Amino acid sequence: MKVTIIAILICAGSWAPTQNALAQDVSRRDSSLHDTIRMTEAVVRAQRPVLQQVTGGTVINVQNSLLSKGSSALEVLTRSPGVTLDYQNNSIALNGKNGVSVMLDGKLLRMSMTQLFALLQGISADDIDKIELLTTPPANYDAEGSGGIVNIVLKKNKRLGTSGSLSLTGGYGWREKATGSANFAHNGKTIDFYGSYTFSHDHTYSRMFITSSQNMPMLGGPMNVLVWDTTNRTQNNQNASAGLDIRLTPKTTIGASLNFNATNATSTTLNQTIYDVLPDSLLLYKGNTNATNNWNNLISSVYLEQKIRKGEKITVDLDYLYFNNTAPSYIQSSFVNQEGQQAGGSDVLAYPLEKSFANTSIKVAVAKIDYSRQLSSKISVMAGVKGTHTTDSSLSGIEGLVNGVWQTAAGASDATRMTESVSAAYASVNAQLGKLTTLQAGLRYEYSHTRMDNGVDADTIDRRLGVFFPNILLSRKSGEGAEWQLSWSKRISRPSYTDLASFVGYSDPAAVYTGNPLLLPTITDNLKLGYTYHGSSFSLLFSRDKNPIARYQLTVGPAGSLLYISPQNLEYQDDISVQATIPWKVNSWWNMSGSLVGGWRQFKEDYTLEPTTLAYFTGSLNATQSFLLPHHYSAELSGWYNTPAYNGTVKSTGIGALNLGFKKELNHNGGILQLSITDLLHTIRYNAYYGALTEEAFSIKSHVRVNTESAVHSIIKLTYSRSFGSSSPKPRSPQDTGSQEEQQRVLH
Repeated sequence: MKVTIIAILICAGSWAPTQNALAQDVSRRDSSLHDTIRMTEAVVRAQRPVLQQVTGGTVINVQNSLLSKGSSALEVLTRSPGVTLDYQNNSIALNGKNGVSVMLDGKLLRMSMTQLFALLQGISADDIDKIELLTTPPANYDAEGSGGIVNIVLKKNKRLGTSGSLSLTGGYGWREKATGSANFAHNGKTIDFYGSYTFSHDHTYSRMFITSSQNMPMLGGPMNVLVWDTTNRTQNNQNASAGLDIRLTPKTTIGASLNFNATNATSTTLNQTIYDVLPDSLLLYKGNTNATNNWNNLISSVYLEQKIRKGEKITVDLDYLYFNNTAPSYIQSSFVNQEGQQAGGSDVLAYPLEKSFANTSIKVAVAKIDYSRQLSSKISVMAGVKGTHTTDSSLSGIEGLVNGVWQTAAGASDATRMTESVSAAYASVNAQLGKLTTLQAGLRYEYSHTRMDNGVDADTIDRRLGVFFPNILLSRKSGEGAEWQLSWSKRISRPSYTDLASFVGYSDPAAVYTGNPLLLPTITDNLKLGYTYHGSSFSLLFSRDKNPIARYQLTVGPAGSLLYISPQNLEYQDDISVQATIPWKVNSWWNMSGSLVGGWRQFKEDYTLEPTTLAYFTGSLNATQSFLLPHHYSAELSGWYNTPAYNGTVKSTGIGALNLGFKKELNHNGGILQLSITDLLHTIRYNAYYGALTEEAFSIKSHVRVNTESAVHSIIKLTYSRSFGSSSPKPRSPQDTGSQEEQQRVLH
């Protein structure tokens, strides 16, 4: 006799099917559910919830959300609890804290946030299994990421035999969208291999409106400014991956994997600006910028796993990561006064024809050895060493056509080479201190050497830093399904090469983007008290950041005439935040879940004309509802909202969105249809205020409003997907016990 138990977490709708219809529908869902556990007399099938609380943070099971199909990794993060994305300034915050590191399959992506956003936009959610949001990761993780770690885990089919899936997505917002993906896997007794390919196309746009007052001597002194800016952007992405695992003996396994991403984005930006120079002068600027951004990224890995005896093994990993970017642009403009004469004087940035170029190459080599052993039924240990060497090379500049000759703008070129070596060693212990209490304690030491040469001043930056990073977690069960946790950890966020490099990027005739060679790394201490109860979790977090990095801040350039938009260090930032995640099963066909992160923050900065200290409250809310409907239908309704906050001295207003998804499982294993609607209420509009907190460079006070595509047109996508081949789970290896289980307990 076989008994099938089906548990499904739902997230949308407001209509209740009859119990008979529901029972008939549930009985037909056997073939579509996963996570099957074989038992002697029963087969239990369960679908993981979209959100899961783990010891280190939160796990987003991407494939279990109806809104994921056809989305990008960046769009999934936008809807994730505790995650705040600033598309205007290309920044990621986790539980209100910047300094977040992003990993792909456990490999740290060492690139600037702008480059990272482009990469994440090119990764399809169809290729992602889950996203781990780790606020207190254990010692075997890199200490990089003062705000925490976002680890994107790609799908790997572990079903025995040959299997695969196909997925096609078509959509429309302001313009067309499309995604197609295919993956396959063959898992045998000794050899596993897998591969996938995804192509995505996105035609989108954004519109920006700026009102500003400032005192800009270069353009005539005090003035009021109006800016209209519209960007039409087309992006095509290709992602391909392949992997191979070979079990040479029952104790020895070797493997290799490749992940490749190619992104091509073209954009046209139309800009119109009116400079009302007081008392009675008028300057008009019209610009047309055509830009191209090409990315080619390769992540390759090989590994060896040797099991020494039961509960003891050693793993060797070698990784090589290569990222290459070229981003040329051409600007055709008109900058004249009210008499139609050329404005801006002889500055190259004000000439009618300009071009900019930026070529970047990032190479990362990683070697890692990990050892784990189960000393007894109550104690396990882990230890390891890791070496990372990164080389960043960039060449950038802005040129203007002056009398038929291309001339480089003053201070607008840069050739930078940065090398960074990070050596690390760690040890950790997991001890059962009784029936109810567990201790995880680890210590990691990292020594980094960062050296940068800008081609002008040899060894502009030469820094060495050695830091110990402790990590302690004490947990105690207080009843059935209840547990208390107390943790303390120390982490770091190092500036990226674009943060440090003195490159110059064009913004407008009086402003440029650049780096800050004096930028310091951020050191963070975190103290967290948590409580979980039957799937619900509550936590209280205290953190102190020393020298936190705030990007896209306003300062006066060295010559005193240009506005520099660059990253700056705050003196400190203190956070006291509360996090709660609560699932609620309303009845057999309606489930809900909600996540709230909020609290008090205080920071001090000294890079503006008038240094200031500010304390304020901020937070974010995510809520999801799921419905199981009759006749193989289900639905999901989710929403998120982020309260007003500050990035350095730049204030952003609250923002949120409501999304809807439907799913239809076709009869006779005919596949699945999914419909998603993003931003139902057209609310994703970004509003930023400069000069609202203190006096900024050139006494700027401005309001920047950005309307994204969905603020004008909701984005609708329809996806068809189908799986084929084996549906049998791969049996667990008898050697997968002891220390391996203890490692999994750290996160799960």
